[in-house]
Amino acid sequence: MPSVRADRPGAAGLLGWLTDPEAPRLCLVTGGPGLLDWLARHGPRDAGRRRTVRALVPLTGRSALGAAWAVADHLGVVAASPADLVRALATSENGRAARTVLLLTALHTAAEPEAVAALLAELARLGRVRMVVEARPGTPEYELLARERVTVVAPDDAEGAEGDEGDEGAAPAAVDLSDPAAVCAADPVAVTTGYIRDPWDEHGGLRAAWFRAGQALCAAPRPADRALGLLALLGDGADPRLRPALAALAAGSPWRLRWSRVTGDLTPPWPGPVTALAAPDGMLLTADLGGTVRLLAAADARPLGQLDHPVTGRITALAPAPDGTVLLLDERGRLHTAPGREPRAPYLHRLTEAVTATLTRHPGTALATIAGSVVVGDRLGSVHAFGLTGLHQASLHSGRVTAVAAVDSETPFVCSGGSDGTVRRWTPGQDPDPEPLRRRSSPVVSLAAAQTPHGPVVAAAWGDGVVELHRLERRERGVFRAGPAVRAVAVTGDGALVVGLDEALVCVTLR
Repeated sequence: MPSVRADRPGAAGLLGWLTDPEAPRLCLVTGGPGLLDWLARHGPRDAGRRRTVRALVPLTGRSALGAAWAVADHLGVVAASPADLVRALATSENGRAARTVLLLTALHTAAEPEAVAALLAELARLGRVRMVVEARPGTPEYELLARERVTVVAPDDAEGAEGDEGDEGAAPAAVDLSDPAAVCAADPVAVTTGYIRDPWDEHGGLRAAWFRAGQALCAAPRPADRALGLLALLGDGADPRLRPALAALAAGSPWRLRWSRVTGDLTPPWPGPVTALAAPDGMLLTADLGGTVRLLAAADARPLGQLDHPVTGRITALAPAPDGTVLLLDERGRLHTAPGREPRAPYLHRLTEAVTATLTRHPGTALATIAGSVVVGDRLGSVHAFGLTGLHQASLHSGRVTAVAAVDSETPFVCSGGSDGTVRRWTPGQDPDPEPLRRRSSPVVSLAAAQTPHGPVVAAAWGDGVVELHRLERRERGVFRAGPAVRAVAVTGDGALVVGLDEALVCVTLR
C-alpha cells in the first residue's frame, strides 16, 4: 500500500474510515474522481484466507436490479431482485459479506440512481457489509443516503480533477433486445437496463429468460456462455425460432443443454420447485416444497408418476437404495422409508429401523446410501455411516454438514459438503482424505455422485449459485451456473448433470 500522503485527494480520510472499526458501514465520497479506482488498485495490507477484499462496482448505466446482481456476485449470494438481495444477506451463513468492502462508483450515472440508492441504504442498515459510494451532493440519491449513519469524505475537486472528463459515463449503445445474437454479444448491463425500460414487450421470451438467469448472464465471460444460460431458462412458450438460434450461439460453451423444464411449461410440464433430487436407474426423483416426490424420465423429464411415501412437509434429501427402497430425510432431520418393488431383506429392514430410531433422538442434516450402509451428516460437522458391520464416523467439517453423496464403485466412497464451503472425500472405516476435494468461500447446498462411463463423478453446488461437475479419474472439472439459487443437484448414470431451481429443472452435459 502506498503511503497516505496526498497521493490522491481524500486518501487519508478514506483510509481512516477503512481502518476504524467503529466507523459507520457507509462512506460517501463527494469528489475527487478516480479515488475509488485508486483504492481498488491498492489492496489491503492484511493477508490470508480471510483477508478483506475490495470490490469495485461501477454503477454507470445500472438499474437497481443490475446493481443488485453485481453486489450479490461480489458477496457470494444469489438474488432475483433488490429485495431478495437484502433478504439473502440478512439470512445467509456466508461470511464473505463481512470481509468485503464495496466500492460503488458514479451513483449519479446509474440508470436508476434513486432506486440504487434505496437498495444501498437497505444494505447499510443490515450492518453486514462496508460500502464506499461516490455520490454528488444535492442530488436526490445523495440526500437519500445522507439520511443514514454515514461518514463523508470530500476531497478537493480542483486537486482531483484530472480524468474528470467523461464522468457521466458513455451512453450505452442501443441493443436489439429481440435478436438473440445481439443480446448475447452486448454489454449485459445495457441489456438488463433495456429490458427494465421495456416492460411491455417480452421479445419472444428472451426478456423472461434474461430475468431468470440474469445474475449469471451478467457475470458470464463470453457470448456463448450467455447463450447457453438463456437457452436453459427459455420457456416452451417462447418464439420457436429462438431455441435453435441460441443453441447455435452456445456451440462454443463447454456445456450442451440436454433439456430444461421452466415454470409455465406444458410439454412436458414443469414438475415444480425442487428441494431434493435423485437419479436412480434412468429416472429422476424430484421433491417439491409440499413434500410430493415425482418420478420423471431422466432422458427428457417426462412425468412417470409419484412416489407413495409417508412424509408430510418439506423433504431435504432423497436416497434411493438398490432394491428400489427410497429413504427420505424431512426438514426436522428424521428418516422415513418408501418401500421398493420387492420386500427389503430382513437385515436391511433392521438397519433402516435402527437409523430411523437414532435420527428421532439426534436429527440428521444430510442423507445418502452406499453398499448396504446409510450415511448421515449432522449439525456439528460429523458424518456417520451406519452399516451391517457397525458404525463408522468422521469429523469432516467446521459447522453443519449440508450434503452427503456416495458412489458404489469398485472402491466405494462418501463425499460430504458443509457450511464451511468444503467438499471432502471419505471411505467409511478409513481415515478421510487429508485435503478437501474442493474448497470455496460459500456454503455447499447440495451434492450428488454416481458411477458413470467416465468413472466416478461428483457434482457440488454452492450457495452462490455455482455448480461443479468433477470427473475424478480424469481430474476434469466443469463449472456450470444457471443464475438462480440452486436447490439440488443429481448425476445421471451416463454422467449428465441435473440442476434443480425454484423455477426450472435443467439437464446439461459436458461436451
